[in-house]
Amino acid sequence: MRLKSTITLAFAACASMAAAQNGPGADMTGGSGPYPAMSEVDPTLPGHVIFRPSALPKATGQPLGVLVWGNGGCSDNPAPHGAHLLEIASHGYLVIASGYEPEEAKRRAEARPAPQEGQFPPSPTSAQDMIDAIDWAVAQNGLAGSKYHGLIDQSAIAAAGHSCGGIQALEVGADPRVQTVIGNNTGILPDDDDKIPGMKLDKTHLDKLRLPILYVQGGEEDIAYANGMDDFRRIGHIPAAIVNLPVGHGGTFSQPFGGAAASISVDWLDWRLRGDEASGRTFAGENCRLCLVSDWDYESKGF
Repeated sequence: MRLKSTITLAFAACASMAAAQNGPGADMTGGSGPYPAMSEVDPTLPGHVIFRPSALPKATGQPLGVLVWGNGGCSDNPAPHGAHLLEIASHGYLVIASGYEPEEAKRRAEARPAPQEGQFPPSPTSAQDMIDAIDWAVAQNGLAGSKYHGLIDQSAIAAAGHSCGGIQALEVGADPRVQTVIGNNTGILPDDDDKIPGMKLDKTHLDKLRLPILYVQGGEEDIAYANGMDDFRRIGHIPAAIVNLPVGHGGTFSQPFGGAAASISVDWLDWRLRGDEASGRTFAGENCRLCLVSDWDYESKGF
């Protein structure tokens, strides 16, 4: 059984990463995709930050897929993941992250009471925030006068997140509207472990997932490595893939355009949500792209 101090360390690492970065990611040029992206808040969806193409598509063009995102540490500051989220948005996705812009997230963090000794702090976000984001996107698509009216592909919805936020994404993955899940540097903790708020799933939840799942892990130095690998081993009823990059628990979020993890995520979304077989070659088939990277470990099953 993992020690409570180890779990606390994982939570603290994500929380400190969120506190350290006040800007929305290491690269704010709008992503490398064909649709330069931006971030904004919408008063009709409080407690969320939206990453989207700056120029929205026309109703006759390719509709927007939707990705709802949970932050590391279940934080309410998506800024440390900004480059990753902008990169995905620049490929024609509406990305909705739980939380607030940096200054508001900082203000809220400073206003929270310190947790009592020996207790985990309350989680600023929950899986319900991601469900709320899906509800909002679906409603906007059908709302006359909304800038998203008729522009959202309701059959192309995914949930993803980092660490604690990845556990939230796994929880949301049971929603019938969600077509796939991506877990970054995450995995459900053993059932007999103490669990921080926001990470209270048990391993039986994996049986509730209905559609393909991808884990993007940080290798053996990633504190979530063992839990993510255990999740992957337990999944036998749906297609699943797991890739380990030698980057540790922080992933590639601080790299320009979100680094390798963002590129892998875009290919997965294009394949699973849009049926792009060229992107699918990253994951499946003889000599798949991930199979050929010598210092990455990749496994898949069920495809």
